[in-house]
Amino acid sequence: MSSIHSRATARLALSPAVILLLAWMAIPLAMTLWYSFHDYQLLIPRGNEFVGWENYAYFLTDPAFLHALVNTLALVGGVLLITVAAGIGLALLLDQPIYGRGIVRVLVVSPFFVMPTVSALVWKNMFMNPVNGLLAWLAQLLGMPAIDWLAQAPLLSLVIIVAWGWLPFATLILLTALQSLDAEQKEAAQMDGAGALARFRHITLPHLARPTAVVILIQTIFLLSIFAEILVTTNGGPGTQSTNLAFLVYSQALLRFDVGSASAGGAVAVVLANILALLLMRLVGRNLDA
Repeated sequence: MSSIHSRATARLALSPAVILLLAWMAIPLAMTLWYSFHDYQLLIPRGNEFVGWENYAYFLTDPAFLHALVNTLALVGGVLLITVAAGIGLALLLDQPIYGRGIVRVLVVSPFFVMPTVSALVWKNMFMNPVNGLLAWLAQLLGMPAIDWLAQAPLLSLVIIVAWGWLPFATLILLTALQSLDAEQKEAAQMDGAGALARFRHITLPHLARPTAVVILIQTIFLLSIFAEILVTTNGGPGTQSTNLAFLVYSQALLRFDVGSASAGGAVAVVLANILALLLMRLVGRNLDA
């Protein structure tokens, strides 16, 4: 009886936090769904009339939607490709017994703690500025014309900026996994005549499969909602070349003042994100089972 009483007491003590968490998640979602089925214009009040699926049809048939969807997938895929490949390389480098390894590790991880708006401003003004930027200076030093990165290659610029911020996260996870690799296994393979490339392919890379899958899953969840970097650097342009789903929803709500259409876009983005997350979770689950 005492154990049953203690469990009931524990559940009762946790219930306010659970209820608050559910309310914090459910109320905004319910309001978003409600607005998505109503004609809610901030500048032209019309009594919030029920319009059914019109907002969803308007959002899905908007030419900018397809561009935003492709840009979102390209942005996520590009960042994942850079962070995973470069993260494995940096993890292998930092795992070596070099002088000042602790300081190097701190310097490598430090960009992850820089706010997205700050890093975007640094890249925009100090690196990618076509007049005074570091990349423009290097191009002129090599006798090449300077590139206006944010105007000529906006999506690639965003991939570089976001990847710079997420690379430390991937490096830290992969380095932690790399340090758990059995040293005796590597020494035995080396004694058997396996070269560095063979040891990396048959020992190190399979050992990093699970942490790599976890990195891809966690980063994808956050990369689907990238917004600050776009707002600070390209503002979704030129045109819709750097507009993703999150920025498209923002433009519907706060630039066109169409809350109903923006809410429908938010609901569509949530559905697409959950589908992608489920696929990635199955992939990670299969990897862990293997």
